Amino acid sequence: MQTTYTVTGMTCAHCARSVTEELTELEGVTDVSVDVPTGAVTVSSTAELAKDDVAAAVTEAGYQLVG
Repeated sequence: MQTTYTVTGMTCAHCARSVTEELTELEGVTDVSVDVPTGAVTVSSTAELAKDDVAAAVTEAGYQLVG
């Protein structure tokens, strides 16, 4: 399963690594792809993820999930 989210506040590769690190800690996540210029974060997982869990992981990384 693949879901794309929009994350605000990312400006560099370090930002992308921080978001990726937090999201990969969620159970079932198999891959994370971040496009810093657009804020698009595509998460591949074995099952649907709770949006609250994704938002919490993004917040932990220091950024904000849009929507």
